[in-house]
Amino acid sequence: MMNLLSQSLQQVESRIREAERLAQRETGSVSLLAVSKRQPDSAIREMAQLGVIRFGESYLQEALLKLEALQDLQLEWHFIGPIQANKCRDIASHFSWVHSVDRRKIGERLNNLRPAELPPLNILLQVNISAEANKAGCPPAELAQLAADLRALPRLRLRGLMAIPRATPDPEAQRSAFRQLRLAQERLQREGHQLDTLSMGMSNDLEMAVAEGSTIVRIGTALFGERV
Repeated sequence: MMNLLSQSLQQVESRIREAERLAQRETGSVSLLAVSKRQPDSAIREMAQLGVIRFGESYLQEALLKLEALQDLQLEWHFIGPIQANKCRDIASHFSWVHSVDRRKIGERLNNLRPAELPPLNILLQVNISAEANKAGCPPAELAQLAADLRALPRLRLRGLMAIPRATPDPEAQRSAFRQLRLAQERLQREGHQLDTLSMGMSNDLEMAVAEGSTIVRIGTALFGERV
């Protein structure tokens, strides 16, 4: 298993570095988030032994079991799934980053429930960049207001944006969606928001995401294989 994971990690890291080179970006400017949902503890432990420290989870109860089982490791946990209000306490208490804040109520609950002894929770605003009816995310037109509402909350640190664009095999369509997210972030920066993170790009489209400025790519299948 370790050899397979090592090969997969090398291939993914090679893709990221080549995408950086083609985009004329600094080597190492894009971070890898290993999406470990539906993967066993053993695979996460082996990936950590290969040097990966950032892991993304979408299902809270599954994630809490993993955090407990792997607490001997120095890992950075990111919550990347849809957030229900009744899950905010555990998310605020156990994660360093949340990629999927899409409404004021959720941001305020995370702020109020973030333990005082922990540093502010890094959050990204999830944007429904492709306007899909069945997908979570703030509509682009409401993004400026949401960012303004959450900016001043003391237990949160607004870092940037996240999106999961409509799946398409067309590289130019992929890139167009990622460009829209980057431009949305640039508009917020011009309004005074100190944003440094764009979470966009997955196993099938990371190259287009890096070309448009992604700083975190969320990779699951290309690292671990198909989910259990």
